[in-house]
This record gives sequence, C-alpha cells and structure tokens, in this order.
Amino acid sequence: MTRIATKVFAWIVLAFLVAPLLAIFPLSFSSGTILTLPVPGYSLQWYEEFFLNDRWLDATRNSFIVGTATMVLATLLGTTAAYGLNMSNFRGKQIVLVLLSMPMVVPLIVTAASMFLAFSAVGLANTLWGLVIAHTIIATPYVVITVLASLQTFDPNLMRGALSLGAPPVTAFREVVLPMILPGVAAGAIFAFATSFDELVIAIFITGPGEFTLPRQMFAGLREFLSPTIAAAAVIMILLSFVLLFVSEAVRRRGEKLVARRANQ
Repeated sequence: MTRIATKVFAWIVLAFLVAPLLAIFPLSFSSGTILTLPVPGYSLQWYEEFFLNDRWLDATRNSFIVGTATMVLATLLGTTAAYGLNMSNFRGKQIVLVLLSMPMVVPLIVTAASMFLAFSAVGLANTLWGLVIAHTIIATPYVVITVLASLQTFDPNLMRGALSLGAPPVTAFREVVLPMILPGVAAGAIFAFATSFDELVIAIFITGPGEFTLPRQMFAGLREFLSPTIAAAAVIMILLSFVLLFVSEAVRRRGEKLVARRANQ
C-alpha cells in the first residue's frame, strides 16, 4: 500500500511540474494574434512565421552555433580538469574544486555584469565568440561535476598499467579511461549544450543586435509584441529538451553496457 501511495504521489508531483509546459502547446497552435486561453481556433501560422522569418531563423542558428561550440570547449576543459583533479592529491584541492564550481552558484546577473566589463576591455563584447567563451565558463562546472562522479568508479591502476605497457598518455586515456567514463562525459556535454542554448541573462549583456540567440529573440518578442510565435519557439525548445534527455539516457545505457563488457573481458 505504501509503495502504491508513493507512486501516486510521484505522478501527482510530475503532473504538477509538467502541466505548465503542456499549457504552451495549444497556445502555439492558436489562430489568434495574442496569447490567450482558451484559443479562438487552431492554425499552423505561428510555426510558419517561426520557420520563414529571418529573425527567428538567425537567432536559432546562432543558438546552435554557440551551443555546439560551448559543448565542445566545455567538454574538453571539464573532462581534463576532472581527470586531473581525480588523479592528483595536493593541498588546496577542495579549494580548486570550489572555485571551479563558482559559476554554478553565483547569480547570473553578477556573472553577466562582470563578464561584460571584462570582455569590453578586450573587444569580446558584442561578438558570438565572446558569448561562446562566457557560456563555456558557466557550462564547464557541469562537466567537471558529472565526470568526477564517473571517475569515482574508475580504477587508476588501469591507466598506470596502460602506461607501463608503453602506451602514450593520450592513447591510454582515449582507449582505457574515456570508454569507462563515457556516460559522465556525454551527460556533461549535454548539460553544457542545454545550459548554453537556454541561457538569456549573459546573452543580453554580451551579444549585440546582430547576434541574437533564440532566448534573447523570445525576450525581445515579449517586450515588443506578445506574439504566439514565442509559444511556437517555446514548444520547439521543449521538444529539443526531450530529445536531449533521450540522447543522454541512450548514451548512459550504452556506456554501462560497454563498461560491463570490458569488465567481463
């Protein structure tokens, strides 16, 4: 009975969390010109507006460019940092880990204002590369945390054995360590992409009028005119989030199978 009650409570909580997201779907198909429920009718005009309007397409392209670049950089930096912290033991290690985690806990408005002042001094403000660097700074801690969690189950003797057999460090890491921690690396990469794709506050400070990302374009639409195109963009972002979750779960399961297969060999 207790188990059934727990499941029912879990489904109620899930419905409470997901219901606001589901409310945006009928709005995106509204035939009206303003966001209102109930909708006066149904139409695909706002999806057509999203996919045929250069402003929305440019913003979406910029988000994917920045998100992909951020994912690559954050994954490389975060994975190497996590591996270095895991394999080393020095005084002040916890302080370094706390400093690496600071972008996760410092309010974004503080981070954004600081980055704007620093990037303006070196000419990175109002550029996509400046936004990539800024997003990499806030996304890398997620990679560090997830990879460190994966490294807790990794036996360092495997790496030492590969090095003792003559394998170069890069080859040993790629062939021995990386397959074992792949689920954590993949999860960190997805978190990094999602963090960048969804981020708004830093984008407002760093990007110029020609480098709008999708969240900033949605914010501009809210200020200028409350168009249902914003709802269509929100639905697309929700669906993308679900795709990322499924990809993360598929990579995790594949990584677990790979680890189990290597353990049995």
